[in-house]
Amino acid sequence: MILSDSSTSIPAARSTDPVTTFARRVVAGKVIACKLVGKAAERHLRDLAEGGARGLRFDRAAAEYAINFFGFLRHNKGELAGRVVTLEPWERFAIGSIFGWIRADGTRRFRTAYLEIPKKNGKSLIAAGVGLYGLVADRELGSEVYSVATKREQARIVFGTAHDMVRASPELRGLVDVLKLNLSVGRTGSKFEPLAAEEKSADGLNPHFVTVDELHRHRSAALRNLMAAGTAARRQPLMFIITTAGDNDPASAYAVEHDYAEKVLIGAADDDSYFAFVTTADDPAQWDDPRQWAMANPNLGVSVKLDFLAEQAVMAKASPSKKADFLRYHLNVRTSDAARAIDLDVWARNAGEPIDLKALAGRKCGLAIDIASKQDIAATVKVFPPIGSETRWIIVPRFFTPAATIDKRGERDRAHYRLWADQSWMEATPGNVIDHSRIRDTVLEDGRLFEIETLPYDPWNSTQLAVELQDAGLPVVEFVQGLRSYSAPTKAFLDMLADEKIRHGSNPVLTWMASNLHVQRDKNDNLMPTKAASTGRIDGITAAIMAFGALTNAAGKASVYDTRGVVVV
Repeated sequence: MILSDSSTSIPAARSTDPVTTFARRVVAGKVIACKLVGKAAERHLRDLAEGGARGLRFDRAAAEYAINFFGFLRHNKGELAGRVVTLEPWERFAIGSIFGWIRADGTRRFRTAYLEIPKKNGKSLIAAGVGLYGLVADRELGSEVYSVATKREQARIVFGTAHDMVRASPELRGLVDVLKLNLSVGRTGSKFEPLAAEEKSADGLNPHFVTVDELHRHRSAALRNLMAAGTAARRQPLMFIITTAGDNDPASAYAVEHDYAEKVLIGAADDDSYFAFVTTADDPAQWDDPRQWAMANPNLGVSVKLDFLAEQAVMAKASPSKKADFLRYHLNVRTSDAARAIDLDVWARNAGEPIDLKALAGRKCGLAIDIASKQDIAATVKVFPPIGSETRWIIVPRFFTPAATIDKRGERDRAHYRLWADQSWMEATPGNVIDHSRIRDTVLEDGRLFEIETLPYDPWNSTQLAVELQDAGLPVVEFVQGLRSYSAPTKAFLDMLADEKIRHGSNPVLTWMASNLHVQRDKNDNLMPTKAASTGRIDGITAAIMAFGALTNAAGKASVYDTRGVVVV
């Protein structure tokens, strides 16, 4: 241990495990916590039982080594200034999780840690402590630690906190050389510096730890991604992201990161390298309820005072703008009209049993085709209305993607395309573009197995395919793209999800697409499916909505020949 080269060593682990203790208390309802904190706790407990099969193990000693490191640090502001830092239970959970989970090769499991917490809950202090740990206690020679932000002043907040902590710590003061914009350890060749996008390029850096401060202020993810790319040569780097909720831009760096973190927590994305801890009010409509305050503010009663929040709530009642600020900055609620359209807990409740296609043979269905891009993903989705005593509509998707670029696009979209193809959830067709003839053949096969009542299609990139299918005798109709066409079936689809009248069988690709779904709304309250970011695919969901729309309102749909004429090739 690098720090133990001095006269001080980090205390040994205690007999109890604070990470698992916190997780169990949350799951048992003994801690007021929002749903996403509950998901983080459940993930830890589930991985304790199942992680070994994936080469993961929880090292209590490593967890407490990191937790106990904070005992060398002192608060630099407020009424606690000068006092030794004592981590709260939720902080011990986060720090212990990040540093305690280990891979089969002995390196840390988590390479990215995302903490989204309201203001005044100690994010900067935690980030500064993590940065100092990377500087002096992580056994990394030549460690480079950077606190990054888009503006100079913001980048120096975390660094400044770390700077003050070193000067106040008897243990660290003799180990770390302190300059205005640099902390360094000469004998290990390690350094800790602030870095702002406006000051200099991050090209050529070799970061070991990176703290990204207030991601919601970043116009793009360029700096975050560039720093992440720079860690490639490190054995166990860490990208440590802290932020408060962002605004209403669903394509912002914050929104993309938040949405991915939420997917990891709820199981829509499988990423063993990503840790997420997000606190928020579960019911923003009850924003003046102190219980919602406690969910969002894990440091309530410590660094966040109850009477302060009460005062802010009184002002929020008198001003819409102050209410928006209260929701965003104190309850960590995104002030956005483009929030995710599908609650993923609701989606999970609609999973039902795995779907046996053979048992559906001969049933009536609608089948929709969505080929938004020839180079990404195409979807066909069958929707079966309930029969007899059934209460649920059954959704059966099929996905196609070009094989030649599957790995590159999977990395770009942060999606498991290769894994899904290997597990037959998605079909990788040869070449750089989707093979439309393969889609045609599978639809024709479906036409022989099921009674297809209507076959709506998005005309973008698929007119020729539609003509071929209609020539084969299938009931092809163009689904007109626009708010008026999509609004009614989108609302019906979302309502059926809310009423648990859908069965999707937990298809992981469709679940991922459900997590990407947002809605566009006009002044007349018409809805249309949209995605939050360019990398968020929703083809399977839009195809399902098209199939619902065509099945429930088949009259008035136009034939491909009526709208496009006969295509001669």
